[in-house]
Amino acid sequence: MKTAGRLTAAIEILTDFNARRVPLKTAMADWARGNRYAGAKDRAWISGLCLDALRKKNSLSAAMGDDSPRALALGAIRFLWRMPIEELGEVAAEEPHGAGALSDDECVRLSAETKMAPGQTAPHISGDFPEWLTPHITRAFGDEAAAIMSAFAARADVDLRLNTLKADPEKSLKALKTVKGEAIPILTTAARINAPDPAERAPAVTVIPAYNKGWLEVQDLGSQIAAAAAGAVKGAQVMDYCAGGGGKTLALAALMENTGQLYAYDKDARRLKPLFHRAKRAGVRNLQIRSPAGGEGLDDLEGKMDVVFVDAPCSGAGTWRRHPDTKWRLTEAQLTRRMDEQDKVLGEAARYSKPGGSLVWVTCSFLKEENEDRLGAFLADHSDFSMSSVIEQIAASGTLTDEGRDALSSCVTPDGALRLTPDKIRADGFFVAVLTKA
Repeated sequence: MKTAGRLTAAIEILTDFNARRVPLKTAMADWARGNRYAGAKDRAWISGLCLDALRKKNSLSAAMGDDSPRALALGAIRFLWRMPIEELGEVAAEEPHGAGALSDDECVRLSAETKMAPGQTAPHISGDFPEWLTPHITRAFGDEAAAIMSAFAARADVDLRLNTLKADPEKSLKALKTVKGEAIPILTTAARINAPDPAERAPAVTVIPAYNKGWLEVQDLGSQIAAAAAGAVKGAQVMDYCAGGGGKTLALAALMENTGQLYAYDKDARRLKPLFHRAKRAGVRNLQIRSPAGGEGLDDLEGKMDVVFVDAPCSGAGTWRRHPDTKWRLTEAQLTRRMDEQDKVLGEAARYSKPGGSLVWVTCSFLKEENEDRLGAFLADHSDFSMSSVIEQIAASGTLTDEGRDALSSCVTPDGALRLTPDKIRADGFFVAVLTKA
């Protein structure tokens, strides 16, 4: 496809996204089924432009004086992808696949040196988040809300976990040189491939031999830090209560060095399906997957776990760099439902902690309503649990570097938890707390 056709396709997909409020990947897949001539590079280009347009939706709309899909796509390709205005004019007007010639107003706005119009300083505009979330985000970040949220509107790096069950970190890092991967000096087992420039595809990590041998896992740094909060778990009894696809389960298994016993459970049995294959590929040998589909309960584990790891259901606000469509689909009603689910999950998971054991609470959300408020309500009813220092627990895992301790110190909350944000450590937004049972 030529650029004109790609730009038009992006506008069509954004229009469908607005109309149906479905995940962007669904709108993209539906478009691709009806346009099978589009190759992999075409689809990557179109998807990249749509994602960037949604990352910066509010600020692009302000710059264009219009929030239509056309305005967002034109603004993204001009201001974020830096296409010269002359070239953009030719692309838009190209027949027969162009999006249509630029209007006089579009030419004026797209010719500006920056995408931000003068005076557009409202936090939800400069920070590119839904206006209704302003009080929630201001509560979490105060006067820094707009600056921090701008980091959530940037492209994310490709983060990797070096799987020590299959290879030592040095060996895995050497294999990553072909895709320009480098160590992240926060955890000893973390690596990163920098986010590609707009319109460029990220390196295909999953096709290199090291990945297929199980030496590497694609996992955000924040997620890796959260898993390390399980602490010193070699030989321990550990439960991943909301295991899902198993990314943190595999990280826990590596920390355990295949010793002790690791249990993975999720109420939605369908989410556990990938874990069977992933665990085999990663060389995990101490894992029991307890699936509701097989009638496998957890009653025999009550009060016996050294660590109960709870990666709780949440709004996903912390993943907006990678999934910007979700911030425009989130509603107040959905947030309330998630909070109710979190209260239930936390109460249920606590039953499996043994005296002296730890309960690790994790969400991929920075909102206090999904974290401090939920923990506060739980602690009010469970006096046998108390907050502990997350950094000390991560240090006990043996994976935290001195530089990492310094970096994470800026993320510590008053009660010893961590609120991770991309402006501080280039990670997704995570909240991590450790509760200790008396």
